Amino acid sequence: MTTPTTDVIPSRRAPADWTRKHALAGGIFYLITFAASIPAAFYFLTPVLTDPGYVLGPGADTRVVIGCLLDAVNALACIGTAVAVYPVVRRFGESMALGFVTTRMFEAAVIMIGVVSLLAVVTLRQQAAATGADEASLLTTGQALVAVRDYTFQFGPNISAALNALLFGTLLFRSRLVPRIIPTLGLIAAPLLLLASLATVLGFTEQGSVWFAPGGALIFVWELWVGIYLIAKGFRPSSVTA
Repeated sequence: MTTPTTDVIPSRRAPADWTRKHALAGGIFYLITFAASIPAAFYFLTPVLTDPGYVLGPGADTRVVIGCLLDAVNALACIGTAVAVYPVVRRFGESMALGFVTTRMFEAAVIMIGVVSLLAVVTLRQQAAATGADEASLLTTGQALVAVRDYTFQFGPNISAALNALLFGTLLFRSRLVPRIIPTLGLIAAPLLLLASLATVLGFTEQGSVWFAPGGALIFVWELWVGIYLIAKGFRPSSVTA
């Protein structure tokens, strides 16, 4: 009598979603940009940005240096957001994906110029206190360095952020890697912020005017939404497979 044999079919694991780690890293970097830039802009750097005579006053050098370090972290995280997602989004447009990495690197470089200019103001203030240098020239130099930082804010976090939204938003919209409502928000915000920034550079309006409100608020929500969604959900595997 023969004993019937049962064929054993080896179990197969579902293929791992290789995009998940890229989405998670990109989302974390996006949130780091918020965690670093917001306290730097609204607390740590305010003494040097709001006081025209900072270079001659008692100063708050430690506070300003911490703000500069936070801005440096923000710059590096900006690059990280693009590099992390590049292997995924390049499948839907390599030139545009490379452009996104490039604009993020440009934004980081411009931010670092602003960081160096504010650190120079701190150094000038310390040297003025120690050597008693000419106050008029120090005041002019200090205000000029702060003006450099103001312009880096226009070309970095504003104009570059608008270009980033156009490139990354287009890639996400075409690929359906995330719900289309998310990149649509970025694509609406980008031209609004770009126009407001260009108007400031050309002298038609001032930095922080009401013209920045629509584009600035939408860009803020767009980048925050992208970061949270990539961490919580990641990219849609069906879109990558297709």
